[in-house]
Amino acid sequence: MPGVGPAIGKRLAEAGYKSVEAIAVASPGELAAAGSIGETTATKIIKAAREMLDIGFETADLLLERRRTAGRITTSSRALDELFGGGIETQGITEMYGSFRSGKTQMAHQLAVNIQLPSGQGGLDATAIYVDTEGTFRPERLVDMAEAFGLDPAKVLKNVVWARAYNSDHQILLCDQAMEMASEKNAKLLVVDSVTSHFRAEYTGRGTLAARQQKLNKHLHHLQRGAEINNMAVYITNQVMSRPDAFFGDPTAPVGGHVLAHVPQTRCYLRKSKGERRICRLVDSPNLPEGEAVFTVTKAGIRDVE
Repeated sequence: MPGVGPAIGKRLAEAGYKSVEAIAVASPGELAAAGSIGETTATKIIKAAREMLDIGFETADLLLERRRTAGRITTSSRALDELFGGGIETQGITEMYGSFRSGKTQMAHQLAVNIQLPSGQGGLDATAIYVDTEGTFRPERLVDMAEAFGLDPAKVLKNVVWARAYNSDHQILLCDQAMEMASEKNAKLLVVDSVTSHFRAEYTGRGTLAARQQKLNKHLHHLQRGAEINNMAVYITNQVMSRPDAFFGDPTAPVGGHVLAHVPQTRCYLRKSKGERRICRLVDSPNLPEGEAVFTVTKAGIRDVE
């Protein structure tokens, strides 16, 4: 590519810019910092990458063709799959928020198994990357879910790459690494469970709110960009808080405010019902109607209520 010598190319590759697509959608500031180059040079490199890819306006029929390449991952519940228009979609972010034991992490485990199923059975014949921020990942659950499908548990475990994130900077680094290794690992699912816990713990008080939101916003946009470049489903879980000003209705609200509300394509609210039943409400989606689905969490995983 014009303007990219061996030294600059090596620095950009080490920073995660390994493809023309990744460079084309970067900002000059980001690329300048990653390649230790001036912003003028970075702008020229980005312009060249965009010209190579012919990035710009296009007609809606071409966008529709690209959208048709998006895959869907079954949740193992027919009711949920119908709610999501066929399953969890690639090329975007799906957020699940809810209180503890609402099923967010169980869904994450189920998707990490289901992504490995053949396309005819609701999977994508691919692998999963799992970023665990709260220490709730349990390989034993993957074994339970794999055995329920008659899959080889050892193979299923090897196809899920896991990392524990210990603070927000570590989380961002791991997610960047996940996007870099997605192609190599044939990963079509990235789980971040949960996306807000470290941000919430590290940025306390109103004085730190702006810095937290700015950092979280940048993190989410990187996840979205990676989902599009890698044709990957990004599944994030989110914590909730109680709104003291809510006098009517459910006082539960997701953490992250407007920043988190605007980036994920699909937002869902999970809440507990009787026994192991859970209710999933589709709150926001650009192409799906609002609705609810009831499912249950069993030893075998996510299932329909019988």
